[in-house]
Amino acid sequence: MSRVRLPVRRPWRLAAEATALLVAAVVAFPLYWMLLGAFRPAGEIESTEPRPWTASPTLDSFRRVFEQHEFGRYFVNSLLVAGSVVVASALIAFLAATAVTRFRFRFRTTLLIMFLVAQMVPVEALTIPLFFLMRDFGLLNTLGSLILPHIAFSLPFAVWMLRGFVRAVPESLEEAAYLDGASRARFLWRILLPLVLPGLVATSVFSFISAWNDFLFAKSFIISDTSQSTLPMALLVFYKPDEPDWGGVMAASTVMTVPVLVFFVLVQRRLVSGLGGAVKD
Repeated sequence: MSRVRLPVRRPWRLAAEATALLVAAVVAFPLYWMLLGAFRPAGEIESTEPRPWTASPTLDSFRRVFEQHEFGRYFVNSLLVAGSVVVASALIAFLAATAVTRFRFRFRTTLLIMFLVAQMVPVEALTIPLFFLMRDFGLLNTLGSLILPHIAFSLPFAVWMLRGFVRAVPESLEEAAYLDGASRARFLWRILLPLVLPGLVATSVFSFISAWNDFLFAKSFIISDTSQSTLPMALLVFYKPDEPDWGGVMAASTVMTVPVLVFFVLVQRRLVSGLGGAVKD
């Protein structure tokens, strides 16, 4: 009788798997602590001897979050801002990436270099100039003051990433489409767009997270009209210098995390192929 030989794992592979598990645990621990704080009763949160578990979970923190009459409005505002940024930046980046890849025109290289330079400028350095710009345009205390800057900051990365996907589509495919009678617009939307869709999804994830978690612009541009605030600003409702409600902060942070997780689940397959480069010649 032949013996079945079990595969023997090499030491380097075991070390790699152990390192991956350790990194995953370190990354997941803040999320676990956030969830734990959201379900802990007030007495355990304020205890001087914190424990990594709770024997009496409660939903009181979530109840306080949803009892805030403005919380639903904040949630809708965040969805409007993040959704608008994702759709607008994806559409503009797709057209721009196609233009700088398929067409030859003056200052094309200069334009690409400007995209790189724009990524190097820190957001904090531009907040004050953007504030005066939004004030002059009359956009302060509106969602437009959050949407437009995020679109501008999302475009350089999106254009650079989509440029590689558009370039990977063979020009022979475009020529064959024209010979079959397809117009440029039909090739753009019916053939090229589905091929670079994984790249669009990958860039949309970064745009969504950046707009959804934004606190700097929301704090700087939404000054007096709280009805235009977004979810990160809702955390300030539960944080008071003299008596912070840490349970409410953790519960609100958990609610903020749910849409991001849902978005990841919906696009995870295309996200993996987009980050790995799905289009091949």
